[in-house]
Amino acid sequence: GLQGLPAPIVGAMAENASLFLSYSQIQTVVRRTTGVSAQEELPLSQLAIAAAGAGAVTSFFLYATCFSLILQCSDHSTRHCSTPIELVKCKMQVQMLLPPTVNAASVNISSTAAGVLTPADLTLQKLPGPISVLKNVIKTTGLKGLWLGQTGTIIRETGGGIAWFCSKEAVARLLLTRHPTNADGSKRELATWESAVSGACAGVMYNFALFPADTVKSAVQTEAELRPRAPGEPYPSFVATARAMYKAQGLKGLYAGCGITVAR
Repeated sequence: GLQGLPAPIVGAMAENASLFLSYSQIQTVVRRTTGVSAQEELPLSQLAIAAAGAGAVTSFFLYATCFSLILQCSDHSTRHCSTPIELVKCKMQVQMLLPPTVNAASVNISSTAAGVLTPADLTLQKLPGPISVLKNVIKTTGLKGLWLGQTGTIIRETGGGIAWFCSKEAVARLLLTRHPTNADGSKRELATWESAVSGACAGVMYNFALFPADTVKSAVQTEAELRPRAPGEPYPSFVATARAMYKAQGLKGLYAGCGITVAR
């Protein structure tokens, strides 16, 4: 059903909070370094620096948050705690794709002999919560397993942050040129619909610009569930996975699902 729903929600809240806070703080540092006052607009090149820094900080925040949450949450409180990290989210989303196990206690001997299993012979396992998934990652791969897919995450967040904030600011400034200045010479604010348009453009650019990095990241993070390997056999790296996906499907494969994501 809706089990695990809080994980993406809390993750999005934490991600956006860290992203906008970092973006604001880095802008302050840039202004102090360049001598630009708070009343002046930063050029897009300097906003890009702030956006890239904010994205990088957010990519690490998504992983760092898990340490405090796993220490605070015990097994009996799994349903009430969730961890806002990409790794757990992706693993939880592919769990329902895994095949059900055979329930040996209820197998119909005659149907099994005929090579046919009935629905009663199959057992749907209860899906673990986010903390259970997180603990399993640490148990099987150690703490380093929490950083699986970090390459894709930092590429997506850093480049996507630049695309997001710079496109929003560029469209907003373009729309402001349509406005006459106030009597005191100050610029008028954007209308509600203009703010919505600039925000929508930002969302489109954020997802479209670095979507292949997110596609490869998700593939890396769900490799263990969808393509199990022998014990000790290493999984492919981010670069190797990207090359394999491009070889198999081309650029179209790396942008699979981009349309609906952009619409969202």
